[in-house]
Amino acid sequence: MVGPDYVRPAAPSADTYKEMDGWKFAQPADDAPRGTWWEAFNDADLNALMAQVDVNNQNIALYEARVREAEASTRAARATLWPLVDLNVNATRNNAATQAGGRGTNAAYNIGLGASWEPDLWGGIRRNIEATGDLAQASAADLANARLSVQASLAQNYFLLRVQDAQIALLNDTLAAYARSLQLTQNQYNAGIVARGDVAQAEAQYKSTQASVYDAQLSRAQLEHAVAVLVGKPPAELSIAADAQLTAVYPEIPLVVPSALLERRPDIAAAERRAAAANAQIGVAQAAFYPSISLSASGGLQSSVIGSLLSLPSRYWTLGASLAQAIFDAGLRTAQKEQAIASYDQAVATYRSTVLTGFQEVEDNLAALTLLAQEAAVQQEAVAAARQSATIALNQYRAGTNSYISVIVLQAAALNNERTALGITARRLTASVNLVRAMGGGWDATQIASNR
Repeated sequence: MVGPDYVRPAAPSADTYKEMDGWKFAQPADDAPRGTWWEAFNDADLNALMAQVDVNNQNIALYEARVREAEASTRAARATLWPLVDLNVNATRNNAATQAGGRGTNAAYNIGLGASWEPDLWGGIRRNIEATGDLAQASAADLANARLSVQASLAQNYFLLRVQDAQIALLNDTLAAYARSLQLTQNQYNAGIVARGDVAQAEAQYKSTQASVYDAQLSRAQLEHAVAVLVGKPPAELSIAADAQLTAVYPEIPLVVPSALLERRPDIAAAERRAAAANAQIGVAQAAFYPSISLSASGGLQSSVIGSLLSLPSRYWTLGASLAQAIFDAGLRTAQKEQAIASYDQAVATYRSTVLTGFQEVEDNLAALTLLAQEAAVQQEAVAAARQSATIALNQYRAGTNSYISVIVLQAAALNNERTALGITARRLTASVNLVRAMGGGWDATQIASNR
């Protein structure tokens, strides 16, 4: 076959990850997340939602249809290797002038079998089959990538929803405490102990927190709608019961070596398969420079009398061969080959860029998980200190030794610290999911090997 045989392009890699302090590689590799990777988060509601993704998600359905389309295209390309055989049956009658000056009716009946074949002498057809097969594999990898993306998006939206549940519970608890503070201030104002301004400040603090509850409820509702769409349901058909007890689980995610990442990420596999397809198209373009040979044969029965159509004298047959070679095309074939080479170079650049993006995503989430764990520990200390400070200030206010403005400032600081802690929890859960996704989830390239 003419054209270059495919060799996987060299891709940038490293011996280790820069941000892997505190992590270890999977030993053995079977410890890496596989299949239902989300079960490591130990959440039954999440598991139930994930079970609906493959069945109902329309984005996955779209990519699954593209896989079937690509596989059919491969079968269509493979069919061109074989001869084309057709059967013709026809009968005609016509009325025309005769040489004697009158008119006569003529009839013709024909049953014929024909075959034509263009031998693939230079491998152009086989290169095209190779290209379509590679594209079918790329489509299969695209499907796996779409499935992984939807699963990751579902997990992230679900965890953010649970964080909003915890936010709403925190705000409601805070609102109840502020209501007690407002009542305390109102009682002291009625007793002539404090000024009207303290009551106004307490009321403003209460109303502001009440507004924050509505804002958190809005965010939760939108996240629930997003989850519904991901599992292929109208938002009206899905309700997720609130759970104020946020039990965040951060599973240990063992790393694979950087070189193994090339086989674990479906987007990298898809880009590599498209590079292989582009390489095969160079061979298709190269084959156009060589002559093409066509063979044909036909045979059958023909007669002007239908009664004698099946008789031995009605038989006929033909054999033929043709050779064609373009002599002048004004540089068309050369341009097409250069175009194929340029397309291959683009595919290689895309493949290498995808590899680099994969490494970046792993490094980003390794750094995020390491530093966010440290940040969470420090933030919990800040939460404890802020709570204690707000409690002391409120007790001093009750004793008449502190102003209410000091109480408000410290209570607001305590609430902000608790909300910041929940925000860090959300970021850690998101980073955990992103790291699983960055390493390809439970996928590996052997899942498309059967199509090669």
